[in-house]
Formats: sequence, structure tokens, C-alpha cells
Amino acid sequence: MKKLFTKLALSSSALLVAASIAGPAASQGQAVSYKDQAKLHAIATAPSAENLRKDVQTLVDFGTRHTLSETESETQGIGAARRWIFAEFERISAACGGCLEVYYSTGVIEGEARIPEATEVVSVVAIQRGKTDPERYVLMAGDIDSRVTDVMDSTSISPGANDNASGLAGTIEAARVLSQYEFNGSIVYAALAGEEQGLFGGQILAKQALEENWRLHAVLNNDMIANIAGINGVIDNTTARVFAEGTRQNETAADARARRFTGGEVDSPSRNLGRYISWMADRYIQNLDVMLVYRLDRFGRGGHHRPFNDVGYPGVRIMETNEHYDRQHQDLRNEDGRHFGDTIEFMDFDYAAKLTALNAVTLASMAWAPAPPSEVEIRGAVQPHTTLRWAEASEQEKDIIAGYRIYWRYTDAPNWQFSRDVGNVTEFTLENVVIDNYFFGVSSVSKDGFESPVVFPGAAGTFDLRQ
Repeated sequence: MKKLFTKLALSSSALLVAASIAGPAASQGQAVSYKDQAKLHAIATAPSAENLRKDVQTLVDFGTRHTLSETESETQGIGAARRWIFAEFERISAACGGCLEVYYSTGVIEGEARIPEATEVVSVVAIQRGKTDPERYVLMAGDIDSRVTDVMDSTSISPGANDNASGLAGTIEAARVLSQYEFNGSIVYAALAGEEQGLFGGQILAKQALEENWRLHAVLNNDMIANIAGINGVIDNTTARVFAEGTRQNETAADARARRFTGGEVDSPSRNLGRYISWMADRYIQNLDVMLVYRLDRFGRGGHHRPFNDVGYPGVRIMETNEHYDRQHQDLRNEDGRHFGDTIEFMDFDYAAKLTALNAVTLASMAWAPAPPSEVEIRGAVQPHTTLRWAEASEQEKDIIAGYRIYWRYTDAPNWQFSRDVGNVTEFTLENVVIDNYFFGVSSVSKDGFESPVVFPGAAGTFDLRQ
């Protein structure tokens, strides 16, 4: 029976310590290293806090962006908001010589608890096509809609400043920054509607991605990225949370049985994408640490990455670490000196710029890098050596790929500890590295040093869509 493979990324602090105690593993590899990328440092400092402030203020000024709100007015409601977003993407495209394809992603929803009557849910999408592999995608998203206490109240003032004008403004700002570059793969910037009413904008776009056979390797859902003061009294502008599911939602019974014997519970593509994002923060974003949360979302809650996870695409939620629940889903009011409502004065735009930069460097790095390896497999049971193999690079990527890097770590370690560059091959054996004692993965590396996320072997870890 064919055995399996994996992939991942890492943080950069405890690795040297791990290497010193690794024993046989250290003799076969080295503590994880990387090639520093000047272009990513430039991208990391490019997002503007002032641009984010202006865009959030514009979105707040639409009064409400509730999914069931006004669509004809030029100044109020979700219709005006989405037309402004479309025009903003068009302006960004004009500045880069028409580099963005801007369109409305639409679908009619009805008969739902929060959308009982037929309603057109309209998202705004902009695609920056890659030059060598345009059918390979990474995606950043923020939500258009807002709400107050009553989820069906479509007329009351609902600023939705942090939830989620912040994530949407970050997506628009990332487009401004990244549209100044050309990439190998394509980048999608999505302003998704209908999130508060049931994640419908994401469902509609995920369905389109499936129908058009997108090779979608990352969905970065940004939902609340500008609050640093939590209801718990903590004020923190130095951490961000990345939520990433463990086993993939569309895992088959056969996949689950294989995983029981080979591992992969903490090595889904979403989880490895999360590690990759943490890796980017460690390397390129000053004064920002990622808290990788081993869960789909906050306890019992959900976000717009979930519809993509549901159909098998890797996706995570990026957000602030300390939430303030008085400023989420609340009617605007003051009670006994306590403010309720999601208004702009409580936002920290320097922090929002850091989280926007985290998205931007992740998107850029993945779009410049080759695709994550496909068909990764592993063997080595009852043997002294471990062998990994993977598919040859696609025709679109043969000119950019330099080779592959194998990673491994102890099974209780959260991040990759050891790595070895193995050249432009499709199979490699780690001699005297026993398969039972480690988890393994493999990444693709471009000629200029950009690297894909690590892929865990087999169905549990593949970045390729499985249905």
C-alpha cells in the first residue's frame, strides 16, 4: 500500500536549541534556515495607517452596511458601499496599468433564517493575474457587511468600524501595495458580503472557485484587525491570532483511516499555512508575534474562511488577539458610562497596518514561490531510513523552480525543527532518520529563494483540492 507525505513552515526562535539536542537528526540536516528577501521587507513597511483610517471612515459613513440594507442610495447602505469598493479597486488598477480584473460575485439567497426573502448577495472581487502560473491563486478577504444587536435590523446606524471595515480596508490597502509588483501566481482581493447573515459571500465565491477549477492554495480571512484593547483589560499591539483548523473538513473515511496510522492531525494545509504566516511575522514584521490557534475559529464561532475550508481549500482567520465584546454586534449607546458600539475612535491603525503587512508579505511570498509540492508521499516503516517523493513541477513552473527542501520535527514539536535542501529531484532518502520518531514535509523553492509552505505527506496535508 502506498504511504504518505506532509508540509509546513515555522517560527525561528527555539530551532537552534532543538538542533543541539537532535542527535542523529542533526547529522542529516540543520536547524531551519531561509533566504532573506529584500522585496518582502519593502512590502512589510508599505501599508499606510492613514490610508486604512480613511478607508474605514468612508465605510463607516455609509451608515449601515447590513446585507438587507439600502441598495439604491449613493450615500447610504450596502449598495453604496459595494459600488465604492468596486470603484476603489478600479482606481488601484488604473494606477498599475490595468493589472486588476474587477468584478461583482453575486448570488441570490432566500429561505434562510437571516435572509428569509430573496436577496442578491453581492461581493466585490479583484484578481491580479500571475505572469507564469495565472491559474494558481492566493486570496485575501475582508467583509463588507455590518450589524447591530438585532441581526435582522437593517436600518439602524451600524458603523462596523473594526468588525469588519478594518479587514476590508486592509484588503484594499494590500491591493494598493502588491499591485506595484508582478508575481508568478495570481492574487485575489475579495470584499465579501453576507458574512453576518450566514457566510454567504464566501459560499458563493468558493463555489465559483470550484466550478472554475482554481488551484487556490491560501485563503487569508481578515476579520477584526484593528483593536488592541480587550474586554479582559489587556492592551496589546504586538500579537495577532491566526486560527487554523486541524483535520480538513472534507476528509473521507478512507483518508481518516490512513491518518490514524500515519499522523496528520496537526498538519492540515490550513495548519501549515498558519505556520507559514507565523514564519513571515518572525522574519519580516517588526514587533509582531503570531499566536497560532489550533481551532477553526473562536470557540463555537465562525468566519468567512469556513466556506472555503468546507470545500477543501486551505484557509485561516487572521485577527487581533484581545477582543472587546462591547464593540461588536451592539446598538450604539452608553450605559452607566460604558460605551457600546463598533465605532472608529477605538481603533489602532498602526496595529492594523502591521496585520495588513503580515497578509501582504504572505501573499507575495507564496505568489513568487513555486506551488506547494503535489502528490507528496512517504515510506520507511520498519526501515532505518525515510524516503519522501513528490510530483515533478508543472510546465508553468519549471523555469522558476530551483529545487525542494525536506523538513522534519519531533512529533510533539509545534514547528519544523530540521531541514535539508535536496535539489531539483522528485525523491530523496534521509539515511538513518527513522520515520517513527518524526513528522516530515517538503516545500518548493524558487531560483530566487522564495519558498512555498511545507506539505505534509498524503491526503491529510496536500494543498491540492480533494473532493
